[in-house]
Amino acid sequence: MSKPLSFFVAGIIQGSLPDSAHPQNYRREIKNLLLASFPGCEVFEPVERYPDSLSYDDETARAAFFDLMENAGKHDVLIAFVPEASMGTAIEMWNARDAGSLVIAVTPLGRNWAVRYLADLVLPDIRSFGRYVAGGGLAKKIREKLER
Repeated sequence: MSKPLSFFVAGIIQGSLPDSAHPQNYRREIKNLLLASFPGCEVFEPVERYPDSLSYDDETARAAFFDLMENAGKHDVLIAFVPEASMGTAIEMWNARDAGSLVIAVTPLGRNWAVRYLADLVLPDIRSFGRYVAGGGLAKKIREKLER
């Protein structure tokens, strides 16, 4: 029996905000889309693993950061939600690509070099991502990547 597909939901948490986080509701949307379209898949979601991470002490935060960066490359597919620049998400994208994972960016920043050259596919927003997944595009892209 083959192992189930695994996804890593990457995306902006703090970005350029000095003391707060961006809304994280996109994570649930992406996770629900994946679970509905790929029954039995595994979805790694960083905020579920490290809730309230902005309140961590320095040692705990450092360990969480490096765990997430390493974990990004351990999944078949990384979905990166990047509504604005995010250094952590860029590192996760780098690690996933370096490990041979399929990297999908959901972002209006399609001309940004990190996005353009690290992602296998760029979609402008969650709505477009949802249509792509529902229409079978992601399943096809995954099959093509796994066949290489």
